[in-house]
Amino acid sequence: MTRRTPKRTVQSRTARTSDAMPAMRVRPGRISPERTVPAGIQRPPYAMSPGALRSAIRPGDFKDRMRAASQAARAVLDEVGAAVAPGITTDQLDQIAHDGYIARGGYPSTLRYRGYPKSLCTSINEVICHGIPDDRALVEGDIVNVDVTIYLDGVHGDCSATFAVGEIDDHSAELVRVTHECLWRAIKTVRAGVAVNEIGRAIQTHAEAHEFSVVRTFVGHGIGHEFHTSPSVPHYFDPRLSETIVAGSTFTIEPMINMGGWQVGPIWPDGWTAPTLDGSRSAQFEHTLLATETGVEVLTALPDEVNQWIDSP
Repeated sequence: MTRRTPKRTVQSRTARTSDAMPAMRVRPGRISPERTVPAGIQRPPYAMSPGALRSAIRPGDFKDRMRAASQAARAVLDEVGAAVAPGITTDQLDQIAHDGYIARGGYPSTLRYRGYPKSLCTSINEVICHGIPDDRALVEGDIVNVDVTIYLDGVHGDCSATFAVGEIDDHSAELVRVTHECLWRAIKTVRAGVAVNEIGRAIQTHAEAHEFSVVRTFVGHGIGHEFHTSPSVPHYFDPRLSETIVAGSTFTIEPMINMGGWQVGPIWPDGWTAPTLDGSRSAQFEHTLLATETGVEVLTALPDEVNQWIDSP
């Protein structure tokens, strides 16, 4: 789940947005009742019921707990991603994620966060982020972003990926590929002392080279004991953001890349679902990171991914 960007934004150098907003392509479906979480699962403060006792955090270094939570999030993401196929509903994907969190002793971070009603976000086609799982079945040719966050031993681990639903068109496949590349190009800039805006520079340069645009409204964020905290991590280059990365900090990078213009359309009546203004498709990938003096630890990555991306030229 993403945070909104600070108000200091820059204008896109690409102007590909239509003057009028087309008819909505993805329609909201029925949202099932809130899923239950066993009483013994530790909850973040915002999800505590009145009078509930907060579970004790098991001993362990913060970084070790972040590693464990992040790997648990990644395992859940992989389970959900394996189920993506034509005919499955996003509510069924939510059930898989919900069960996956609980099986690992964790709480679904999105559930009850600022009133959000589900255990993950599922954003289809032109939905940029924060899509609420419902009874709409995925259809051949869709793309869907699955955003997973778990609260485990007092910290949050957060990651997302965009999946093809069956066979997709070449332009959508390029969008998904380039968005994934944008994430890893940004990750490779991370180390203590580097300006935060170098992350956005890497993303914007690569996206615009392929004639895609970078969403400005939503940004990456600090994460740890809190779901969303400082620093804010814009995915576009802003020369005014001269803050530098601090060793030991944990945060997400989660670029949202659009086929058309970068602008966000009106949020759906549910208060969460954020579509593109022009109806063009959007893709997103996300990792949780730990900055070090010499580089970065990608907490939600698998070892072969790190070898492939970080060590590649």
